[in-house]
Amino acid sequence: MSSVMPRSDDSDPRRHIPALLVSLTIAFTVAAFGEIVTAPALHEWYLLLSRPVITPPGWVFAPVWTVLYITMAVAAWLVWLQRFADPVRVRHALGFYALQLSLDLLWSMLFFGLHSIILGQIEILLLLAAIGFTIAAFRRFSALAAWLMAVNFLWVAFSAILNLAFWLAN
Repeated sequence: MSSVMPRSDDSDPRRHIPALLVSLTIAFTVAAFGEIVTAPALHEWYLLLSRPVITPPGWVFAPVWTVLYITMAVAAWLVWLQRFADPVRVRHALGFYALQLSLDLLWSMLFFGLHSIILGQIEILLLLAAIGFTIAAFRRFSALAAWLMAVNFLWVAFSAILNLAFWLAN
């Protein structure tokens, strides 16, 4: 007869699927607010801009950002799972994550909402720094979480170059 005891600890991530859903909801709420600001400008102001040659086709952005918001939410969830290991550092790590999500939304407000390419450029550099701090903080708890955030960093770095190219072209 086996003496396998049921798991009563907090180590089985499947027990935390509701928390993952909350994390996804937070990320996609930020995305939705960004879309509210972005959508009107796409059909008016943005179409009037000269597009740099490195600009991806418009259809690329929605799937890329969908994947990025999923990876960010999963990364935050993986760190949250470690909340009992070091509660203070987990709170700080998730604080950096919240800051980078806020800056992500702010970029949409500046670039698309205010039609300010230069303010978008300045802000996106702050966003990159916040993502870098988030990666460093997440790495303490989960290598996978750090790598998932690194994907976001790479896309935002490309976006910063694209933002600069828009500023130079317009």
